[in-house]
Order: sequence, then structure tokens, then C-alpha cells
Amino acid sequence: MVPWTTAALIPPDTRWPLMAQGDRVWHSTCRSQEESANQSQQFKANEDCNCYSYDARKLDEAKCVHKDHVSAVLDIDYSPTGREFVTGSYDRTVRIFQYNGGHSREIYHTKRMQRVFCVKFSCDASYVISGSDDTNLRLWKAKASEQLGVILPRERKEHEYMEAVKNRYKHLPEVKRITRHRHLPKPVYKASALRRIMAAAERRKEDRRRAHSTPGSMPKESVRKRRIIKEVE
Repeated sequence: MVPWTTAALIPPDTRWPLMAQGDRVWHSTCRSQEESANQSQQFKANEDCNCYSYDARKLDEAKCVHKDHVSAVLDIDYSPTGREFVTGSYDRTVRIFQYNGGHSREIYHTKRMQRVFCVKFSCDASYVISGSDDTNLRLWKAKASEQLGVILPRERKEHEYMEAVKNRYKHLPEVKRITRHRHLPKPVYKASALRRIMAAAERRKEDRRRAHSTPGSMPKESVRKRRIIKEVE
């Protein structure tokens, strides 16, 4: 049986959380808000606006970094299907990610919804439940365009045909743009643009430092490994 990552802790005497597996411990630079796991993977929600997925057998680097949130991710829950997970954030949005996707496939928000503190998948993975700071629980469809209720055979065939057409032409730029487009609240849209500008400026700064430093003194570090400080046996 695959060893299971059992904890993501913030000790009282340090600001770095720990990930424990057997007799090994990894120190991370991220403050973890919540984690969700199955037998082979662990998903961590962090204050740096990103989520990190780890292989329970190899915790020294993240398998994937899931981006799109613009504020701290407060809760995360794994889908019963094992293919997706849902996150709730301080930026007042709920997002659904593929387990191996760097960006969210769906985003939910309303004008009245405040900071999202908890999210859960339903047992059949058809719905997502979110709880926010405005003292309300909200029920969302896991697939926003999915038709609810009784579906006639003719309607089912039509849906299957449309899905086949979309899969066949999904590589075209026009179809890809329509598939990816999601309406964002204005604050989230502006914060996303600002984060892209800041990330580009940081990359330019690092490139200039590396260009004016001794060769080899500033090696490039992968984003997946950057959050891990050290491994302790």
C-alpha cells in the first residue's frame, strides 16, 4: 500500500509548515490553510494564492502548481471521482480544478458572496457546497452547463453529439477561446492582471541578476521545488 502523507503542520515555534511521511519531514515556505488527499496524492491550499499537488511517494517537489486565485486559498476538497478538486478562497470565488491542470476549469461567484471558508463535493460529485462569510451555504453544479432533471433519449443523443463536435474541434483557436472563457468579477480581474505584471517584473529582475552574477552562482529553481526548504530524516 502506498504510504500516505499524514499531516501538514505549522509548529508553534516556526512559521514554516511541515509535511510528514513515515520517518521523513519536509519544511515548506508556504503556510497551508487546508489539505485534501487520497491514497497516492495530496493537495495543499496555501496563503500564496496557489494550490500544490504532491505525490505521497515523493514529497520533495510538487507534481503540479494550480494557479488562478488572487488571494489566500482557505479550503480544498477532493472529488469522489478522483479527477478534480474544488477550492474556496479569500477572493470570494469557488474554483474547480482538474487534478493535473494548472488552471481552473470553472469559477463560481456572486455579488453577495463574501470570503469562502469551506467547500465540499457531494457524494456523487454532481454538486459543490460552499460556505462563506455572509453566513450562507450555496449549492453549485459541478458542471455548470449540465442539464438537470429527466433527459429524454433524443436530448441525450443531442448532448453527446455536441460534446463530440466540441472534442473534435477543440484545438481551433476560436473554439478554445469560447471553451476557456469565464466571466470574472472586476476586482478579481484587476488583481489577476496586477499579479501577472508583478510576476513578469520578478522574472526580469532574476534574469538581470543572473546575467550580472558569476556563472553558476544563481541556478534556476523550479517553481515546484521552490517551496520546499529542506528534508529532514
